Amino acid sequence: MTEQVSFSLRGRNPDVLTCIANLSNDEVFTPPEFANRMLDTLACAWAASHNGANLWTDKTVKFLDPCTKSGVFLREITNRLNKGLADEMPDLNERVNHILTKQVFGIGITHLTSLLARRSVYCSKHANGQHSIAKSFTSGAGNIWFERTEHTWANSKCTFCGASQAALDRGEVLETHAYAFIHTDNIKTRMTELFGGDMQFDVIIGNPPYQLNTDGFGTQARPIYQQFVQQAKTLDPRFLCLIIPARWFAGGMGLDEFRESMLNDARLRSIDDFLTASDVFPGVGLKGGVCYFLWNRDHPGLCEVTTHFKDWPVSTASRPLLEKGADVFIRFNEGLSILKKVMAVETGSNETLELPEAKKFMKLVSSIGSFGLESTFRGKEKRSGDDLKVYRNGGIGYVARSEIPKERSVFDKWKVFIGRAAPGTGNRDTYPHRILSTPFIGEPGSISSWTYMYIGVLDSKVEAESVLSYLTCRLTRFLILLHKPSQDTTRKVYTFVPTQDWTKRWTDEDLYAKYGISASEIEFIEKVVRPMELTSDLFDEVSVDEGDDE
Repeated sequence: MTEQVSFSLRGRNPDVLTCIANLSNDEVFTPPEFANRMLDTLACAWAASHNGANLWTDKTVKFLDPCTKSGVFLREITNRLNKGLADEMPDLNERVNHILTKQVFGIGITHLTSLLARRSVYCSKHANGQHSIAKSFTSGAGNIWFERTEHTWANSKCTFCGASQAALDRGEVLETHAYAFIHTDNIKTRMTELFGGDMQFDVIIGNPPYQLNTDGFGTQARPIYQQFVQQAKTLDPRFLCLIIPARWFAGGMGLDEFRESMLNDARLRSIDDFLTASDVFPGVGLKGGVCYFLWNRDHPGLCEVTTHFKDWPVSTASRPLLEKGADVFIRFNEGLSILKKVMAVETGSNETLELPEAKKFMKLVSSIGSFGLESTFRGKEKRSGDDLKVYRNGGIGYVARSEIPKERSVFDKWKVFIGRAAPGTGNRDTYPHRILSTPFIGEPGSISSWTYMYIGVLDSKVEAESVLSYLTCRLTRFLILLHKPSQDTTRKVYTFVPTQDWTKRWTDEDLYAKYGISASEIEFIEKVVRPMELTSDLFDEVSVDEGDDE
């Protein structure tokens, strides 16, 4: 009767897994309804690859969650298998015991979450306990493994995950966050050690930890979710379905190799992209959104890309993940068609997304910190007519020319300054975006601290005003967004932006007409990109307020 209650009353009782608080923005509990959404995607892909077969009626399929926290994926898989196998295995005790001992497996990420996962799946924190609905386990862990794993330190960093020894080498009382799944040189051997026998998993599914601090003060964080993806692929499952941050589409520390491998992997068959993480994880501020993907080992092909954002119409398209001439994933389906129109005009071809060298706007953009002045630079009062004006964080300072050895050739040229980091609204995504901080003209005799980059070098104020007007256009900033993975606006985010004739002030109407942007495409751009008004203030000497809202 206990076993029947645990399954039959679930729909009538509140689900505790919808109520528990997240561990952090890096270790986020997956809501049950979203876990089921991913399982629906998996079931559809299984049916398409197996002549319509129902995944949940197959008693031989093995599932692994390599980073289980609440146990929600394993619990929902068990619930579906319990229903699907009812005809073949009518005895409830036998059926549940078979599922839990032969089909569902997990690796806890902490001691606490391993207990929580066992409670969710076995109805007992001990798999062999009195109240466990699995009746043949001899260990308390069952098939949800957790043992304390230590980092392997070398030069104050973990050789597996890059974690800081100063931050995480903190004794036996606290968790190490050395996740077992990625702290091994041979994952297949490790799985045999954990679960015994020849463990070939058919499905790997879950929500891995996202990042770890790389120093003792939390000022920098290293992504680690990509290591879970890579390890899972090494196990060669039939299907892999993970939810991860979407920043890998265009950048991120240490993600270039991972992005290249993903975008060139034809087995990546679907991506569901959520522009705002809070639409998936309520209350979680994770800049850049999240996505979940489905990887199908045996059936490569085009990827079905679906974009979700609040009440916007859902957009779906089957397309290559990597377009010729691009080094990033073009996030919006509508964005790809707009970008192709721009490139067709600039290159005379629909075959590539790479601009000719002579037409690359990014060549006008300086590197970060090009004048060698830190963001904390304050400067001094003007003492000489030959002093350089320095646009800095929060105002203006002055410095003697002799103290700046870098970029001397641009001191007395016109230029446009723009913030290195785009303004934001905390740690959440909102649309429409500003994309860029407010640009402003830098007159001859001006430079900047690390806070700003410059665009130039320009021979006249007319050219500077033309460039400034171009940056305020929504289409220009939309093209920047397509290559912008985070708040930082480095030179590389201008990859898709073409140069223009710098003898006129540009408007969006000019650009829409030049590139043949349709009414529906204009509507989409204006939903994504917030206006930036071209006022007279922008053409004067200004100090940008770093607190501008998006």
